Amino acid sequence: MPDSMKPLVLVVDDTPKNLQVLGKTLYEFGYNVAIANSGRQALDSIRKEKPDLILLDIQMPEMDGFEVCTALKESLETREIPIIFLTAMTESSSVIKGLELGAVDYITKPFNTAELSARVATHLEIKQSREKLSELNAMKDKFFRIIAHDLRNPFVGIIGLSENINKNLANPDKIDLNKILKYNQIIHSSAISAASLLENLLEWAKSQSGNLELNPVSLSLSQLFTKNLELISGLALKKEITIENHLVDDTIFADELLINTILRNLLSNAVKFTSKGGKVSFSSKQTGNMMEISIQDTGLGIDSKNIDKIFRIDSKFTSLGTDKEKGSGLGLLLCKEFIEKMGGKIWLTSELGKGTIFSFTIPTTTKEKSDEA
Repeated sequence: MPDSMKPLVLVVDDTPKNLQVLGKTLYEFGYNVAIANSGRQALDSIRKEKPDLILLDIQMPEMDGFEVCTALKESLETREIPIIFLTAMTESSSVIKGLELGAVDYITKPFNTAELSARVATHLEIKQSREKLSELNAMKDKFFRIIAHDLRNPFVGIIGLSENINKNLANPDKIDLNKILKYNQIIHSSAISAASLLENLLEWAKSQSGNLELNPVSLSLSQLFTKNLELISGLALKKEITIENHLVDDTIFADELLINTILRNLLSNAVKFTSKGGKVSFSSKQTGNMMEISIQDTGLGIDSKNIDKIFRIDSKFTSLGTDKEKGSGLGLLLCKEFIEKMGGKIWLTSELGKGTIFSFTIPTTTKEKSDEA
């Protein structure tokens, strides 16, 4: 397992020998290890990088383990980190106090290596299971929220407007063609919005059930953009938005369904959040065996305090487009998941009132060819 994916265990003890032994033992078990020789140093370390689990000595000068535990459990940012107390004390009152403060377990010193390994592994597994369950619950909530609101609204509009058209046509002597045309345009726009959202929902459901197969092939990036620009050309024309193409060396190695979903969502978002007369541009540049693709708009931009919410499944952050177009936030979640599934990454930069740039990377060659090179 790459070091970046290994769980991080923080060991807090004021005895250098204990830090050395515990650090070496945990490293041999396959964990990343951070150490702190005091309670204050532990809190400073956690503020910089949150560990997956903490081994915390009770008896320390200045700030003991109980005080450190209390501080961690009072913070929303750290309260879910599992804490195992390290103690030479065997009195039941100390053990009970530690558990009452929120610790998940305790290990007595001198510790048994097999016991240490088993307890650490068990509590890391429990933590991962809780996080997965929380993520699944968030997915379920988002799924039903989208069905209940975002998917229902377009159909309510379609039904209401089609009824108005029928009423207008029922009286041939008073037919208002301009009104019918206006209603029909809104119905068409609502139908496209509903169809796009439904397509995203189906693809998301397939990915979450594990039934999404990855079939990467060599593809022309310029042809992919041309195909997906056709889907947004009507709205871009209506808003008088200029489209600029700055693509370069454009062969990528990607799953066609996934990359089309990514481009469809990012391009439609760019047009959605750009005002009349604005500009949407896209570009690419090759770095090693990866192609970096950027889609930039001159639209509303995103407040810096909301940028971290963009790719979070548990976030309810959505905003209206410049023509009051609604969104669910699902499209960007799909983009992130699909890009990472193909071995790339996605990020964004934005300035409120000036626009946003979404950038992502996609391989330009197979892994086998890259290894051969």
